Amino acid sequence: MQTLLDQFAQLAPALQTVIGLAMLALVAFAVDWLIKHVLLRMATPFLDARSKTADRAVARLAKVIPLLVVSRGIELVPFVPDDLDSVIIAVARCCIVLAVAMAISKSLDYLEELYRRRPEARARPIKGYLQVLKIVVYCAGAILGIAVLIGESPLLLMSGLGAMAAVLMLVFKDTILSLVASVQLSSNDMLRVGDWIEMPGMNADGDVIDIALHTVKVQNFDKTITTIPTHKLISDSFRNWRGMQDSGGRRIKRALPLDQNAIRFLTDQEVADLHRFRVLQPYLAAKNDEIEEWNAREISGDVNPVNARRFTNIGTFRAYVIAWLRAHPRVASKGFTLMVRQLPPTPQGLPLEVYCFAGTTDWPEYEAIQADLFDHLIAILPEFGLRLFQEPSGLDLASLAGRPTDLQQADAPSA
Repeated sequence: MQTLLDQFAQLAPALQTVIGLAMLALVAFAVDWLIKHVLLRMATPFLDARSKTADRAVARLAKVIPLLVVSRGIELVPFVPDDLDSVIIAVARCCIVLAVAMAISKSLDYLEELYRRRPEARARPIKGYLQVLKIVVYCAGAILGIAVLIGESPLLLMSGLGAMAAVLMLVFKDTILSLVASVQLSSNDMLRVGDWIEMPGMNADGDVIDIALHTVKVQNFDKTITTIPTHKLISDSFRNWRGMQDSGGRRIKRALPLDQNAIRFLTDQEVADLHRFRVLQPYLAAKNDEIEEWNAREISGDVNPVNARRFTNIGTFRAYVIAWLRAHPRVASKGFTLMVRQLPPTPQGLPLEVYCFAGTTDWPEYEAIQADLFDHLIAILPEFGLRLFQEPSGLDLASLAGRPTDLQQADAPSA
């Protein structure tokens, strides 16, 4: 060994420098390979097997050791100029700061993954806060890195930031607004991942798939993605359908436009015929007793029916709809409003509004239930002597003009 050292010392200074730098680089690469392929593989069983983020954080932190080898070993290389020596040490230390900052960033990512596994993660996302921490880490890393490169104290650089406060406020305006908005959204539980929100001003109507510091991503029902600035969710209004989803029922609110010319009193025979509707029997019995009692008390001896209370077809139909909806297995009644009401008459008829809740929040099931309900109600209208209002169409005008319609021609006997 001593002989080799003597022979090395007899070489030219430049050659000694080149050989020394080559050996230093070789040692640094050997240390990096040993850590990556031996030590990290040995540590793999002790890391989280469900996530690769922890492995990446440790791998980035392991980059510090080869850089330490370079920063310390450069002083052992002979005949290296002092200026070059200082530059290599400064660059190596700056890279160490960068590696530590990136390792901390990946550790924060791993922390978010661990938090997302908890049940309360959907209600209280922390991604925005962790992104703020990442910004702080990278800013601190940048200050330390620059301080190392120029050989000055970090405090000296930080003292100059006061004069740049106005510029920084302008540059990070959106970040500050988004941070405040994220805190308000989280503290007031206004938004969660998985919520269905509707924000027409931003063309958003779908499920929230990501809540970050600067943006909230919404996957619309046509599978497009709308990106909303986080602070817009505070400054502008949006509708969150989470309450509907949590309740287990979805509102049905639709009106049947009835032809007002078909509204009339029912005859005794028609009332008797309506007893075949099983859901109507309790109503007919109670209403008949009420009407008979009132008529006997108020118009005793008056035989003119105009002064008496009587059944109407629209009132009986309204009672039928309420009773039928309450008995329907797919209509939610417990804890939900259920009513049938008349809206003000219009030139398009008398709207009879059905207000109830389907016993599901699934969109296709909800639409199927709503369609089934109104299929039945429209088809049952003639049993009560009622009909829907429909504005005149071309077929109606042709019939008034005396020309046979297509249906009439089809029903006409062939010659």
